[in-house]
Amino acid sequence: MTTTAHDITYRLEQKRRVQADFPGPKSVALTERRKAVVAAGVASSVPVFVADADGGIIHDVDGNSFIDLGSGIAVTSVGASDPAVVGAVKEAVEHFTHTCFMVTPYEGYVAVAEQLNRLTPGDHEKRTVLFNSGAEAVENAIKVARLATGRDAVVAFDHAYHGRTNLTMALTAKAMPYKTNFGPFAPEVYRMPMSYPFREENPEITGAEAAKRAITMIEKQIGGDQVAAIIIEPIQGEGGFIVPAEGFLPALAAWAKDKGIVFVADEVQSGFCRTGEWFAVNHEGVVPDILTMAKGIAGGMPLSAITGRADLLDAVHPGGLGGTYGGNPVACAAALASIGSMEQYNLNARAKHIEEIALGKLRELASEQPVIGDVRGRGAMLAIELVQAGSKEPNPELTKAVAAACLKEGVIILTCGTYGNVIRLLPPLVISDELLLDGLEVLAAAIKANA
Repeated sequence: MTTTAHDITYRLEQKRRVQADFPGPKSVALTERRKAVVAAGVASSVPVFVADADGGIIHDVDGNSFIDLGSGIAVTSVGASDPAVVGAVKEAVEHFTHTCFMVTPYEGYVAVAEQLNRLTPGDHEKRTVLFNSGAEAVENAIKVARLATGRDAVVAFDHAYHGRTNLTMALTAKAMPYKTNFGPFAPEVYRMPMSYPFREENPEITGAEAAKRAITMIEKQIGGDQVAAIIIEPIQGEGGFIVPAEGFLPALAAWAKDKGIVFVADEVQSGFCRTGEWFAVNHEGVVPDILTMAKGIAGGMPLSAITGRADLLDAVHPGGLGGTYGGNPVACAAALASIGSMEQYNLNARAKHIEEIALGKLRELASEQPVIGDVRGRGAMLAIELVQAGSKEPNPELTKAVAAACLKEGVIILTCGTYGNVIRLLPPLVISDELLLDGLEVLAAAIKANA
């Protein structure tokens, strides 16, 4: 029977509470231990250590309670300790933690592939491969495209983020902190202009026209018959939650199909009900040749996947795809339970409800605050871009100050954007209306106080 997110019984009280000595002594002590053993290159945006989490609340080791508007970067969409996921993981662990699917396979891997083949766009015959991280999924999507087409060139877009491995750093647009001093990068990667409505020189440009601009550059600089794959985030994540103008994605996909180019939709951040559809490409009816997934797929357990046309994935020779931990049995159990919870609680509808609540509040705030240049997003993947008042000049200093002010009041928000000036909201899809509204009020007050 389908229920709603309002029917969820939370294990932890869903209220924020921050004590005067935040960060508390236990978090301070753990920070000192961390400094002695964890590499400095691993940074954390919040100076507290988590002890427990449930629904839309995170408890730290000192007894503080924070509203979670980040979901571990869009991972814990069903909550950080969804009972179905917890139960499935416990049961799976009792049987075996690992055998390696490439050695002795197990049903869980097959069951996850069946679900992904069912849920991803298109009624064509599909195949799925499971991996560990979003970057690994992207790498393998490109491998498949290059093998299947016999071509080398890969097209990515400005403001893109696709991962931290060598190839995915080449695909990623932002230098700091992801690429600086880590090169040289993988060759035959070309970057094209994205449709970024707020920052277009011509604000009247349509999605189809923006696609034509990119296609013209591809033909001129590379040649369409040399391109193995076009990879794009339907809504760009780290780049600033950029929603391309309507018509941009369909035009690119249609041109790619005409040229025999593999169209790869990177749905690592935007997938699994996050935008109010199972995948963000569904909003414009785009059917990618390959779709990459991770983050929200397994309720917090490490799992990723590529699902695509059977002829593409089956073109790869036996042993050409895989990995020791890919499709770990415990992670597969978590994924099946997570997908079950998404359907049980109709989290696509819940994401749309969150959008309705949040966009209304944010647009009202934007009408009052000239430092808000743009409000955008879909479902529970929403953003506000902060600027210098009266201009489109990015305002990263204000963005940092707002995030810090929110944290001080017990609300965790994430920032992003090529220019470091975007506040992104990624609440768990099971967050209560009351908690969401409380978090939005704190955010609004922080912007007003720091503008």
